[in-house]
Amino acid sequence: MDKHEGRDAGTIRLDDPWYDAPAVGWDEGAATDPASRAADDRAAPGACDIYLEVQRSEAFREVRSRYRGFVVPATAGFFLWYVAYVIAATAAPGLMARPVVGAVNVALLAGLGQFLTTFLLTWAYARHARLRRDRAALDLRWTVFEQERGRQHDLAREEGR
Repeated sequence: MDKHEGRDAGTIRLDDPWYDAPAVGWDEGAATDPASRAADDRAAPGACDIYLEVQRSEAFREVRSRYRGFVVPATAGFFLWYVAYVIAATAAPGLMARPVVGAVNVALLAGLGQFLTTFLLTWAYARHARLRRDRAALDLRWTVFEQERGRQHDLAREEGR
């Protein structure tokens, strides 16, 4: 972590290789002169090119596919469960008022089931991410970091000539 001096003296910044990288197409800090920008683009591939290359890679598609493979069905399932609860509460009040044990009725159990489902879904998502995506995503991140560091090293060497 790094503490800043000056007007943002109280802020702490994590040493993250992506922290200072501009988003694709934003050209923050880029030269405004088209001729100098074209010369910079010819010298070495920029961060934009590195990120686009990674985005087109099979590893990135695999991580994205694993993410969507979990999130889409889980979201659809939870949404259907929630809508079923709301519809049952409005369309079948007799069913929802049916006592199960003492003062506990079906509606109360279904409502508590909504909370339980939320916690279970959070646990399942975290487990899925840890087992099926985190390592591959971290590998992609370090690939980008190494490519960017190599590009910066090449640029520094070119400037030293």
